[in-house]
Amino acid sequence: MNSLTASFTARLSSSPAAHLPVQGLFTRRFISVQPPVRHQRLRRIVCTAEPYLITKLESAEKTWKELSVKLGDPDVASNPSEYQKIAMSLAELDQVVSLFRSFKDCVKQLEETKALGKEGGNDEDMAEMITSEIESLSKQTKELEEKLKLLLLPSDPLDARNIMIEVRAGTGGDEAGLWAGDLVRMYQRYSERNSWKHTLISCSEAEHGGYKTCVVEIKGKRVYSKLKYESGVHRVQRVPRTEAQGRVHTSTATVAIMPEADEVDVEIDPKDIELTTARSGGAGGQNVNKVETAVDLFHKPTGIRIFCTEERSQLKNKNRALQLLRAKLYEIKLREQQELLRNQRKVQVGSGARAEKIRTYNFKDNRVTDHRLKMNFELMSFLDGDIETAVQSCFSVEQKELLEELAESVNSM
Repeated sequence: MNSLTASFTARLSSSPAAHLPVQGLFTRRFISVQPPVRHQRLRRIVCTAEPYLITKLESAEKTWKELSVKLGDPDVASNPSEYQKIAMSLAELDQVVSLFRSFKDCVKQLEETKALGKEGGNDEDMAEMITSEIESLSKQTKELEEKLKLLLLPSDPLDARNIMIEVRAGTGGDEAGLWAGDLVRMYQRYSERNSWKHTLISCSEAEHGGYKTCVVEIKGKRVYSKLKYESGVHRVQRVPRTEAQGRVHTSTATVAIMPEADEVDVEIDPKDIELTTARSGGAGGQNVNKVETAVDLFHKPTGIRIFCTEERSQLKNKNRALQLLRAKLYEIKLREQQELLRNQRKVQVGSGARAEKIRTYNFKDNRVTDHRLKMNFELMSFLDGDIETAVQSCFSVEQKELLEELAESVNSM
């Protein structure tokens, strides 16, 4: 932009208009022939962005200014807790306000460049340079607007948490157990692709392979933010290993995503728990076969029963069982909140409803269909953990819904 102005200034130096005063480079950015007009256009250009966006951003900037003043108040400075609270609120708005100001500067430059184009005369080289600059500034303005939209979206406070994923065989008999096993492996592969750590917490193996129920803990960076879209019913259509006549069967498995719950999130009354011990059996040497290391935990109010055998000591299995119970109770609490949300608005993805059929895996056609997205994916790579495209698509749909809600909330004010 500076080179464009310099070039235009040089060209004007030999013209009759050379005696006109040159104003500061992008205080007014260009040589001003009719100064009064351009400043008044800025507001209209800014408002060509979606009105709800400007309203929210102006409100955020106003709040930021008020908080900045408060932070300098001696009474606030002498109160550490109040000072910290205001400083944190200010920090949350810093990026939004900074980006909004860049957006306004960009819009101002775009307006002035358009005005310069009208005053540029018949110089073809200059006209080409101005056109190129307008295109560049228009693109930059649009990119800043999109970033601002995302910054205004409410963030899910659970996104940074680790999870426990429970896969439970549904309808389909032995084939449902095998299918549950395939889903567990799919999520383990996806975890490995993201450098997450997965640990088997509890499982009940099916007679012909796979699982009746399996719970896996997954730890890593922002696990819940990606896997929260996986809750629901996963349907498979294929010829089972147990089918002798080659007929295609339809089976299901249910996936529940449970964000890690702290003790402060869920309080468990010891009186509500019945805890018994048993011998674990299986691998692990004489300790697990002779000592009662397995823990059978029953939660009376909800009827949840957890049998944990994966650890080699009773204390560790007890802690694991309580950890899983907290996660289950927390998931129930979240589900109730989500049901209230579903009653208020139609949610396409991320509802977490266990009964919601989210995907069909068709082996004959080598196809995975996501019913929420109305998109298809290649089956074998999907089962090998390549589900990132589906995850990001769910994220995009959710963002779109949140933006629509944001616009509606502002318009209704």
